[in-house]
Amino acid sequence: MADLLYLWPAAAEFGSRVPEGKFFDHPAFTPAVREKFASEVQCVTWRYKLAEATIDLQGTADVPEVQVLRIDARDADVSKQVLTAIDKAIPFPIVFEIARSPGERREVRMAAAHKRFEARTAKISRYFTTGWQPDDAPRRPLPEAATLPCLYAAILESLAQVKIRPGEDVSEITARLKQAGRLEREIAMLERKAGRERQFNRKVELYRTIRAKREELAEFIGENANAEVRRSYA
Repeated sequence: MADLLYLWPAAAEFGSRVPEGKFFDHPAFTPAVREKFASEVQCVTWRYKLAEATIDLQGTADVPEVQVLRIDARDADVSKQVLTAIDKAIPFPIVFEIARSPGERREVRMAAAHKRFEARTAKISRYFTTGWQPDDAPRRPLPEAATLPCLYAAILESLAQVKIRPGEDVSEITARLKQAGRLEREIAMLERKAGRERQFNRKVELYRTIRAKREELAEFIGENANAEVRRSYA
């Protein structure tokens, strides 16, 4: 997975701890999710608010601002179910930094999913994540962007490691990645089938199909089609 942490702008720093009650009032926090939250999450901090007022990038109705939330995990990690519930409870795009302390070390990973709204209901796409890194690892500047939606798309691009096409918006990137995920599953199934196939001609045919599927995948993903870093967080 990608080794990546961003140096968030000091002007966007917020630093406010979010009480769990702010989340638990949302319908996404079912009793089961509340239990997982309580067992997995030590605290949630609203670290940064990326908005026109803080970083001078104009937003839109879909992306008026981007929130950066720090989640301190009680144990090894925070589950996708908990991240999704938090995402649904906050009506803005979110970038998560999940922190843990295995032994004496402090580690962090970054995760995010594209969020869109239908009839005021949040729809969350697949999550993308970096690998675990030391909390004090060097951070890189944010991608250059002309608007807040462009910045949001660039952050998701860096996590998914997919190339943004000219004029492509975040929802189109998400749809393309969804199709890429389907192709990845098809390729894995064909590779298993080819490994079991004993008939030579049939094996050759399967590998020809696999090659064609990989070429199709490369068109969806871009230059990094063969990289493991595009895998989603499950």
